[in-house]
Amino acid sequence: MTALIRLLSSTPFRLTLACMGAFVVAAALIVGFIAWRANDLLTNKVVETLEAEITGLREQFQSGGAERLAAVVAQRSGQPGSSLYMLIDATGRKVAGNLDRVPAEFDGTARGGIFSYARPAPEGRTLVSRLAVGVPVAVPGGLMLIVGRDIEDLHRFAGSMGQLGLWSIALLSILGIGAGLAVSRSVLRRIETITDASRTIMAGDLSKRIPLNGSGDELDRLSENLNGMLARIEELIGALREVSDNIAHDLKTPLTRLRNRAEAALAHPDGAACYRDGLVKTIEEADELIKTFNSLLLIARLEAGAVAESMGPADPASIVADVAELYEPVAEEAGLELETSVARGLRLVANRELVSQSVANLVDNAIKYSVDDSHPRPGGAARRKIALSMARVGDRIEISVADRGPGVAPEDRERALQRFVRLEKSRSRPGSGLGLSLVAAVARLHGGSIRLEDNAPGLRAVLTLPLRTTARQEAGAKASAPADLAGARQRAQPGPSSG
Repeated sequence: MTALIRLLSSTPFRLTLACMGAFVVAAALIVGFIAWRANDLLTNKVVETLEAEITGLREQFQSGGAERLAAVVAQRSGQPGSSLYMLIDATGRKVAGNLDRVPAEFDGTARGGIFSYARPAPEGRTLVSRLAVGVPVAVPGGLMLIVGRDIEDLHRFAGSMGQLGLWSIALLSILGIGAGLAVSRSVLRRIETITDASRTIMAGDLSKRIPLNGSGDELDRLSENLNGMLARIEELIGALREVSDNIAHDLKTPLTRLRNRAEAALAHPDGAACYRDGLVKTIEEADELIKTFNSLLLIARLEAGAVAESMGPADPASIVADVAELYEPVAEEAGLELETSVARGLRLVANRELVSQSVANLVDNAIKYSVDDSHPRPGGAARRKIALSMARVGDRIEISVADRGPGVAPEDRERALQRFVRLEKSRSRPGSGLGLSLVAAVARLHGGSIRLEDNAPGLRAVLTLPLRTTARQEAGAKASAPADLAGARQRAQPGPSSG
């Protein structure tokens, strides 16, 4: 009983019932209008026939008097058909006609109307009552002529049409209710499936997905979007768990060093000089921790879209050139050569500072992980190169940084874009594992992507940004002046790098 009540109170059933009600009302109005028009046409036809009969009989009376009129009425009364006549004299005696009496409905009125009369049944002498419409006409000399028309067949036809209309409406109502129950049951079954999946997910099983029936309808599209949302939630929660583990792993070491250095400085017998050296090293460690947390906050803001409104027209060529000018001395000092190739004349709507920082992170990683094998080799071998390029590919631009370092294994490339992920070969190098995850967040904010490829040997990181602006970017785009080199130098200082 509860299932039936839930079915009857469901939104699909109520909507179907409302649509069916509107359809039935419209059908009833249409049928009623058709019946009214048909009745009106038939009535007008009968009235026209009576008027023609009366006109003809008047002409007969004018040409031959009462005797002529009586003869014509007697002649027409003997012919088969639906015409009815009755001619009576001043005393009320019937002179001619096929009506046996004056209709009781005409007593006291001269307008006529619908009346009933008796006619023998075709199969015998049994009298049957039938409906007719007639008009009394006064004839000079005290005579009264009643001219009528049998409408029993028309009345039955109209009744049959009315019953047919009522049965049709009743059938439509039954079919509508049945269709509503079927639709409601089908929709409720699919909604119950979604509800069951939601309960499982709320119970903690984030791997559960809503099944699709392959119809591609609205519920299928809703399920696809919900499954995409669930996949994203599962990914974020997994990332949150991994971040928590990595924070405990990667931040515990510098915090322990801070405490140990402070404790060692307090225990050292040299006094003030040792205290000062300990405080300096403590400040350096604290600065690294602040950089790490600043990167975490920036990534969180990027993923929340909090800085999307700060986008404006930007020249990607100038961004790449500024980063190359900043890092060229750093590369030379590390024994590397930074080559730059830039396509000019391109424009995009972006946050210049974030794109600049992303490119700087990629270049900084390339220098950091190429430096061990990049010093000049014996015999005057050429220095290892890092290629920084920017080119247009379709409706996007690709900013790539290629190095000749150890590279990243294919199975680790997706994981390297996550927060705090540092591969084993990079554990001995400074950094927090946030550089590439920051680049990935910037790419997602701009509708782009970041991918890691094999440079054979080495790693090639490609940052892809769309040239075409989205409606959201256009709405929030503001004119922004290119940052000067000093500002770019401050923004692009080597920061957290990925493993």
